[in-house]
Amino acid sequence: MKLLKRFTVKKNERGLLYAEGDFLAILEPGIHRHLDLYNRLSVETFSLNTPLFEHRLAGYLRQSEPVLVERYFTRMDLSENEAGLRFEDGVLAEILPPGSRRLYWKGQTEQRLERIDLSQDYRLAAPLLAQLSQPNLRGRSLAGLDAVLMAQVPAYQVGVLKVDGAVIELLPAGQYGFWRYNRQVSVELIDTRIQALEVSGQEILTRDKVSLRLNLAANWRYSDVLTAYSRLSKPLEHLYRELQFGLRAAVGTRSLDELLENKQLIDESVGAHLAERLAGTGIEVSGLGVRDIILPGEMKALLAQVVEAEKAAQANVIRRREETSATRSLLNTAKVMEENPTALRLKELETLERVAERIDRISVFGGLDQVLNGLVTLKQA
Repeated sequence: MKLLKRFTVKKNERGLLYAEGDFLAILEPGIHRHLDLYNRLSVETFSLNTPLFEHRLAGYLRQSEPVLVERYFTRMDLSENEAGLRFEDGVLAEILPPGSRRLYWKGQTEQRLERIDLSQDYRLAAPLLAQLSQPNLRGRSLAGLDAVLMAQVPAYQVGVLKVDGAVIELLPAGQYGFWRYNRQVSVELIDTRIQALEVSGQEILTRDKVSLRLNLAANWRYSDVLTAYSRLSKPLEHLYRELQFGLRAAVGTRSLDELLENKQLIDESVGAHLAERLAGTGIEVSGLGVRDIILPGEMKALLAQVVEAEKAAQANVIRRREETSATRSLLNTAKVMEENPTALRLKELETLERVAERIDRISVFGGLDQVLNGLVTLKQA
């Protein structure tokens, strides 16, 4: 009896029987007794709770023991152009990559393989996409999910689908899924609404060698996304550079006085430059303008002196003009009084009225004529 060796395989297990490390048979659940005269036999057990059979003997069993493989295992072999969906008891459990060669123990869970032909389409079918769209809400984790690119395109945006670096199509708002196997797939989200672009801190010399710092703002949008990406590798960077070039051309070819007299000149010049350079690129600039023109400190002081001198000269001219006008008015008034005694009399009464307003108390002797004759003396011509 001591020559019989006893091996026990539990109901949720399978066993591999070895003789001096060499495979002999697969043992099913139960108690197994084998004659072992020289203590050469051993058993390796596997739990069916982990159905995947990853073992050094997997290749040997496939090659030399097809009957055993057919009886005890579910084979899942994929070509280089196939992906696999592995289901356990009808529930999707894993995404298998192309070229997979796997064995799964039979007996505890039903294993099923669904093949996906990657050479036909790189999109996920709608039912599969619905299964994979919210993996965190599933009752169990899904292995191999990194093989799928999930892309959600929000409202007011489009997605630029690129496969192996080539732009394929535009994706409207929605949920999409793509196989990553055997290709490089990416989705770039593009906002189709009007956007703002700032070109700030541009140091530019004017024609008369004055350094200016300018800030430019532009409103732009994609008029044709596919055209923009087919002609330009990086549309936004291209627009930024063209704004820079247009701004430098507008400022560098004009003097400081020209720019300060008409700031709109810069906007018009940059707008004309963009209309020429962006034609047919799928980018549209709806408005632009110079936000700030910042002068060096010493130039600010000089301009302040110039403005002060100009304003002082203007004030002097206005003051001289008013004095001349007042003198001419007095001369005209004197001529009128000289030719018209009544007007002279009215002027005398007006003068008396102004004098009386400044005096609190007046004593009059000799009547009003005496007051007039005493206060106002006119020398007869």
